[in-house]
Formats: sequence, structure tokens, C-alpha cells
Amino acid sequence: MTKKPKVERRDYSLTGESARQAAEAGLVAAEWYHTEIPRKQMKALMARSDGPAMRDTILWAVLHVLTAAGGIYFWGSWWCVPFWIAYGVLYGSACDSRWHECGHGTAFRTRWMNDVVYHIASFQVMRNPINWRWSHARHHTDTIIVGRDAEIAWMHPVNLALKSLAYVGVVEVWRYFKAITRNAMGSLSPDEQNYTPESEWPKSIMVARIHLAIYVATALVALGMLLSGMGWASLIPFMVIGLPRIYGCWHMVMTGLLQHGGLAEDVLDHRLNSRTVYMNPISRWIYWNMNYHVEHHMFPMVPYHALPQLHEIVKHDLPEPDPSIWVAYRDMVRAILRQRREPGYYLRRDLPETARPYREDLHQAIPERATA
Repeated sequence: MTKKPKVERRDYSLTGESARQAAEAGLVAAEWYHTEIPRKQMKALMARSDGPAMRDTILWAVLHVLTAAGGIYFWGSWWCVPFWIAYGVLYGSACDSRWHECGHGTAFRTRWMNDVVYHIASFQVMRNPINWRWSHARHHTDTIIVGRDAEIAWMHPVNLALKSLAYVGVVEVWRYFKAITRNAMGSLSPDEQNYTPESEWPKSIMVARIHLAIYVATALVALGMLLSGMGWASLIPFMVIGLPRIYGCWHMVMTGLLQHGGLAEDVLDHRLNSRTVYMNPISRWIYWNMNYHVEHHMFPMVPYHALPQLHEIVKHDLPEPDPSIWVAYRDMVRAILRQRREPGYYLRRDLPETARPYREDLHQAIPERATA
């Protein structure tokens, strides 16, 4: 029997050899391809407004209250289950898109509104809001550039078992508590130091301590309820704060993994490394239109509520979107499995005749990263 060659794991750290290669190849803070849009039209798309985000945020908050109230009221019976399931998705999945858009500062026109929702959503999604603001800025500057982007979800060769666990959030929550505890003790990892300005480190430490204090307070309330004889009802504080990030994150993971999975690394054209997927209205509301992901990366300052309009304007220059989540997963999984056998392979979509050619001039700059 012929033994399969071992696929070496790439160095995805921000301080190793991949970072040096990316810099030498001209992939750091480089000029990205984007579809040409008239200046006046672009200005209209980028116009910010408080209205849509206020509407969606009020609805999000009200649904939190109603579903949590139903879960608490029916505690001890099976009737509480649908309420906690809904609460879990609102808490553990919808938080991600709110964190994301408010981090960009585009959800609301009013800055403090963006900041308030950003910090609440960061707590729910279990991310240090200071570190992750800078991490995400790097993600947009150097999208899926190995050695530069700290938010690459699909690291090759992909560990399929570990990736499957992401849908229940246990591993990510464990990593969060390790990181937030380290931050609270006054330490940032080498990667965190790489993308977070030193002037922001004290804020990172302070916020980490606030996050931990809230979890400690939640645990103390639960312990008090247990000692007072409330039994299983003492789990309710954790059902309201913390646990939904584990069991309710499935929608966030389901949609998030589609953003770049199976696509190209180390390119300067978002049409090669990002995916647009048509989704149902409920998923789009939870996801705040981030299913238009090529469009978002090309023009990150366009608010989420304007992304469908942006899509109609630029779709002549983009690959055909996946028609559904199911189709997108089918194609992505096939590509991921092939990448495990063929390092460097990526799913390359055909462009319409109306599109400008892919920008692939720098993709061959690092030989071992060439496409199959």
C-alpha cells in the first residue's frame, strides 16, 4: 500500500516565517482589486443612518427579553426549551454580526450607539473588544494573507473534528477564557501585540477584567440560588449569561465558515478569497447581510443595510453567488477535502463575461502557495 505523503501544517502565526514571506511578496497592506463605482453613487451607498440599526437593535433587545422571560417562566417543563433555543441564537449568533458592524462604525451614524452595541455584542460573542477591533482591521487590510490575518478560520491542513466542534462553541469558549484571563493578568499574546497598538494595551487589560468580573458575579448569583435550595433553577443565571454562547453559536458558525472556506489564500482580489451567498430573510437579519461578503470586503464602509443595493450594482463584476446555504456548503466541503490532499488548491469561480479578469499578479509570489 502506498503511504500518503504527510501534509505539513502552515505557520499561521503573525510573528513567524509566513509573515516575513508575505512582506517580501508585497502582500502586506497592498492595493486590492475593487469594482469601479461612480463617486456619487459610492457616496450615497456609504451614507450612515441611525434608523435601520435602531430598529434592528430594539427588536434584538426585545426578543432577548421575551425569550429569556419565557425560558424562566416555563423553567422545569419542556415548554422552556423553544424559548432557550431562540434566546441562544439571539445571544450566541446574532451578537457576531452586531459586534462586526458596530466595530466598523457603520451600523449607526451616532458613534456612541456603535460603541455601546459593540461592547455588549463583544461580551456576548466572548471577544476582547479592544484586541478584536484591531484584529478585524488587520483582517480587512490583509484578508486571508497567511502570516498577517489573525482571523483565518480555515487553517491548512484542516482539522475536521476540531472544526465540527465549533458548532457547539466549547473549544472557542475555552480559548476565550484562557485569553481573557491572560489579558486580565496584564499580558497580551505575541499575535495580539502584533496587531494591537501598545497604547491600547491598558484598555485591553481593563476590559478583560470587566468581562471576568461579570462572569464571577454570575457564578456567585448562581451559587447563592443553589445554597438557598433552588436546585436546578440555579442554572438560570448561566442560561442568561454565558451558556448561550456555547449552544446558540451554531448559526454564527454556519454562516461565518462560508465567508472564506475553500477559497484562495494570499491573493489581492476579494472575488478569489470571499464568498457571497443568497440566504433566507431570517438568516440575513441574524447575520446583518454579511452573506454579501465579497461586496463587504471590497467596500467595508458601506453599512449592512445598503449591501443588497451594493450587490445589485457590482454583481456584473463578481462570480455568480451561491443560491443557498446548502449549495455553498456542498461546494465548500468538497474544496476543503481536496485541500487536505492537495495543498494550494482553492475553489476558483468563473467570472461573467461582463467582469474584469481576476487580479492574480501576486498570487505566484510565494511558490509553495500556488494554486493546484
